[in-house]
Amino acid sequence: MDELKSALDEHMDLMADLVQKLSSELRSGLRPAYDNFIGFFHAIDWKEPFLIGLLTFHAVLLLVTVISRKNTNFQMCLFLLTLIGVYLAERLNSVMGKNWKSFAAQNYFDPSGLFMSVLWSGPLLVIAMIILVNTLFSLCYLIVKWKRAELRHRARAASSKQD
Repeated sequence: MDELKSALDEHMDLMADLVQKLSSELRSGLRPAYDNFIGFFHAIDWKEPFLIGLLTFHAVLLLVTVISRKNTNFQMCLFLLTLIGVYLAERLNSVMGKNWKSFAAQNYFDPSGLFMSVLWSGPLLVIAMIILVNTLFSLCYLIVKWKRAELRHRARAASSKQD
């Protein structure tokens, strides 16, 4: 019994330590993350034509995704294309990093790929998630529709046997 009590006390001390660390981080707030985001946001010249084109591309792709939400086959092709775009982000980052002088005023394409992750892969992944959620809703609707048809068929079959 003493072993159980000591193990429980150790566990409670560990949990108290974790709660204390979490509360101290929460007290410091999200200020460091916010400062990093603001620094990233201000480091980019948002009037560059390739950035405007990139943001327009993502907006059009999102619009196409919303408009074509009833066309499952097209959505699956779009889903695969967005994931291929994410897959190719590293190669695209290296190619654009070598040729940035031809289309940008500064080199946004660092070796770690932060810029490409945030402004290329991030929006593509959000669009892919929207397509995935839409597909799941469509599948749920089809399952309900199929089950209702099955129940109607069984009810007709049962009523025809009674007659």
